[in-house]
Amino acid sequence: MLLESLQALLPELNTAVLQTIYMVAVALVSAIIIGLPLGVLLFVTDEGLFLRNKVVNHVTGWLVNLVRSIPYIILLVALLPLTKLIAGSTIGPTAASVSLSVAAIPFFARLVETSLREIDKGVIESAVAVGASPWMIIKDILVPEAKPGIVQGLTITTISLIGYSAMAGIIGGGGIGDLAIRFGYYRYDNTIMITTVIVLVVLVQIIQIGGDKISRVVDKR
Repeated sequence: MLLESLQALLPELNTAVLQTIYMVAVALVSAIIIGLPLGVLLFVTDEGLFLRNKVVNHVTGWLVNLVRSIPYIILLVALLPLTKLIAGSTIGPTAASVSLSVAAIPFFARLVETSLREIDKGVIESAVAVGASPWMIIKDILVPEAKPGIVQGLTITTISLIGYSAMAGIIGGGGIGDLAIRFGYYRYDNTIMITTVIVLVVLVQIIQIGGDKISRVVDKR
């Protein structure tokens, strides 16, 4: 009976896993494209840095904190009009990717900023002293020096996004969360609930192990 139930679930499970990977990938790309520069901006405009700008730093920090302070499930609902505008629908993996991206960008930006703060200030001061341009300092010193921390930040962001994507299933966002709610919760099917939990645990473990290995490889310190 159990084996038959799992076999019947397999096509749905495969689709749900692919949808989850798609949602997380879209949000992660958005986090890298927007969140990485945002994190660098938060760092270099801070007090005592080479592009210090109190107004830019405070406004950017306030916006980042604003989005991060909203629980994801509330953010998901609040962004439905924007989701409809961008994706043309409020349900499905593409629609869920909008709110996931909005949640991921400030989250990753703060992790990038934290990684940059671990860099020895003396290295930055030396670069400024020899006349290096801000772009050269960012490109050749800050990002390479903070690379292990940024990789770890990406790992943490990816794992968080998997959890968020499961929540998106509540409003028909697709993915593993949607499968667990439709087939496991509404139909009281414990087999499906346990299976989806196991799949999520395996996904997280793979990502964490992979992220740790990449972080060690890129760490030249």
